[in-house]
Amino acid sequence: MSDFQRLTEVSRPSRYLGGELGSRSKGSERVDLRMVLAFPDVYEIGMSYLGFPILYRILNDLDGVAAERVYAPWPDMAELLKRDGAPLSSLETGTPLADFDIIGFTLQYELSYTNVLGMLQLAGLPLRREDRGEDAPLILVGGPCAFNPEPLADFFDCALIGDGEEALVELVEVVRAARKDGLSRSELLNRLAGIEGIYVPSFFDIDYCEDGRLAEIKPLKKGYAKVRRRFLADLETAPFPTAPLVPFMQTVHNRVAMEIARGCTRGCRFCQAGYIYRPVRERSPEKIAELVDTALSNSGYEEISLLSLSTGDYSCIEPLLKGLMAKYAKERVAVSFPSLRVGSLTEGLMEEIKKVRKTGFTLAPEAGSERMRRLINKGITEEDLLETTTNAFTLGWRVIKLYFMMGLPTETDEDLQAIIDLAARVKRSGKGTEGGADVNVAVSTFVPKPHTPFQWEPQIGIEEILRMQGLLKGGLRAKKLKFKYHEASLSFLEGVFARGDRRLGRVLEAALAAGCRFDGWREHFDFSKWQQAFIDAEIEPAWYLRERDEDEVLPWDHIDCGLPKSFFIQERQKSLELAGTPDCRDGDCSACGVCDFELVKMRLQPPQELPPVSTGQQAPVDNDLRFRVRLKLAKRGRAKMVAHLEYLTMFQRAVRRAKLPIRFSQGFHPTPKVSYLEALPMGVESEAELVDLELFEPLAADEVARRLNLQLPEGFTIIAAETPAAGVPSPSASVSASIYRVPLPETGIDLEQKIADFLASERIEAVQIKKGREKKVDLRGDVAALELVENELELKLVKGSPLRVAAYLFALDVEAVRQLGVRKTAILLKA
Repeated sequence: MSDFQRLTEVSRPSRYLGGELGSRSKGSERVDLRMVLAFPDVYEIGMSYLGFPILYRILNDLDGVAAERVYAPWPDMAELLKRDGAPLSSLETGTPLADFDIIGFTLQYELSYTNVLGMLQLAGLPLRREDRGEDAPLILVGGPCAFNPEPLADFFDCALIGDGEEALVELVEVVRAARKDGLSRSELLNRLAGIEGIYVPSFFDIDYCEDGRLAEIKPLKKGYAKVRRRFLADLETAPFPTAPLVPFMQTVHNRVAMEIARGCTRGCRFCQAGYIYRPVRERSPEKIAELVDTALSNSGYEEISLLSLSTGDYSCIEPLLKGLMAKYAKERVAVSFPSLRVGSLTEGLMEEIKKVRKTGFTLAPEAGSERMRRLINKGITEEDLLETTTNAFTLGWRVIKLYFMMGLPTETDEDLQAIIDLAARVKRSGKGTEGGADVNVAVSTFVPKPHTPFQWEPQIGIEEILRMQGLLKGGLRAKKLKFKYHEASLSFLEGVFARGDRRLGRVLEAALAAGCRFDGWREHFDFSKWQQAFIDAEIEPAWYLRERDEDEVLPWDHIDCGLPKSFFIQERQKSLELAGTPDCRDGDCSACGVCDFELVKMRLQPPQELPPVSTGQQAPVDNDLRFRVRLKLAKRGRAKMVAHLEYLTMFQRAVRRAKLPIRFSQGFHPTPKVSYLEALPMGVESEAELVDLELFEPLAADEVARRLNLQLPEGFTIIAAETPAAGVPSPSASVSASIYRVPLPETGIDLEQKIADFLASERIEAVQIKKGREKKVDLRGDVAALELVENELELKLVKGSPLRVAAYLFALDVEAVRQLGVRKTAILLKA
């Protein structure tokens, strides 16, 4: 069975197609080293993670190095791979993971750990490091959870701690040289340990006390007692992908993602990212504008997202936002940013934001009472919040989303009641504004994280989580406020692994054996299996939620995030005193210890405007002239597995990249004036798809075809183009019939007789299941002709799908027919 045929059996096959615009394959080039970037979650989540495109570009720009990608297969695909004995393989070249030199996993979330092991298992690799041979790929991990990778320490060879842009290149070069020199695995690991930021867990032994606490983390290599985080000094000169990977399917964040700054110094005491990504490093507005412009041209995206831990804190955010919106308004490109902070939202900034997004306005007060906000060093008052929400409602927002945490240190029921009261006051702040005011409240459970002032604090257990959620649910509903919360068992498990140690590796193996996968997804999470895994591993999970002593050895003490433990202890004490630590962006240095003030230092942009830019082309609003071009398009190979809605999005982005003078519809959400035929069934190739474009200025049809063929992904080709005569109807109204060919399976059926009987019938009923309901349909009415031609069934259909007709004739189910290789060979146009 071919890979594409296998995809007809799974949900969302475009997850596994590869060949996306922006993807790079060095299959035919001479390559010394191959690395696969592995994301331990489903494709649409992984494709929204910005780190992979950055590293993908850096590695593929190296001579002799090939970087490819793989994502965790959804359970239906994983079962299919097991059934067929097929190994998990890369998207770009279909290379089995076991054949790569390096497999690099990103650890974004603790509940993805079983997926890491599951992917190794599907690759046919032993899970534990000591069971893998000399020729096995090097298993590398990185990302925020690598700042305490100990629960996975028995499974990976090394971890990259901190920024990866420079460190990964150094690692790759050491591995390449080691392969050339014929070094053993232990010799390679010894060399890798010499790279700043590379942690080799086998060079440390862990001793435990009788009560279960860590007694000592013993370094086994001289001079290798701690692993210091790697720093990227300057974001301005750092490489950034300007040819984005553009997926066929809709992903979580399907847009140009632009990292405008890295790091945050607000100092929220619960926030791990705020400490492990210090110091703040900003890109200049000019560099951002340059990167965005190229990325839009290369992708055809309709939206730009400005990303950082706190985008509103970017030094030039207002002029940057105004400049980008002015530049791209006529091209109908929206500008947005997801992370909004009350303290950074000026009225001018909100005026700009409202131009592109008024559906939902998200704010994160984190705590309801002033006491708790001071404890966590949030640095905003209730007055600040209510002023912001009043402005938002006045400017036209109808829904405000508020994010809080519960279970914070010293929190009482009075503090929980303060969440309810504050949310109600936010709702009242919109009273009298046009359209009304809705408030949605989301409350997550506080999970203490390593390398934060709260890393010693206890985490509340499941029973207390449920009690608190019940209190909030009743209070918020009484005030007609919507309430969302995290499942207690998910927060419990996250807390166990966030501050876990190497002994949890046994639990992960037991959970994997029990079938645990995609634990962050409610439909796949089974807490009972995890409870049994802890029993099998003889580990009490609640023990990991306990309060730690400040002089206790912590599992991550040998990982140096750049901030000393003494700073975190000081911040913890200040939290109990409700004392604030000001943001060193605007005030005095907080002496956190991360900066050396030479190479590693805060890099802020001075106040500046974006230079004036020429605006893009736009169809005149009052121009009634329309210039049509009709295209004939072929879908071959992997393109047949692209669903119809994905095909429409893909084509519209190709039109943008081709810079065609396309007309747009009028109204609140203008769309390109492009018309298509009815949807082609998934898995069916075609030599005869019609597409009509409506332009606002004339352009030769062959030039339109030429431009589009330069932009269409592999498998999609314009094979003819013309300017239709005036009055020619739309593509779907122009076609009188479509011709399909289906290869004949071995059925033992007298097909000639069955075809004759079919054609002689007035009605042939079949059962179609749509949205879970059975519906009787007539197959005969859509069929104009049937005949056997060159060992194939040829169907002439007025409309509808050839799959059901062929399935009836072959006495097969529709999915079996889909795998035969059905082709649409021609269309017949109305006279």
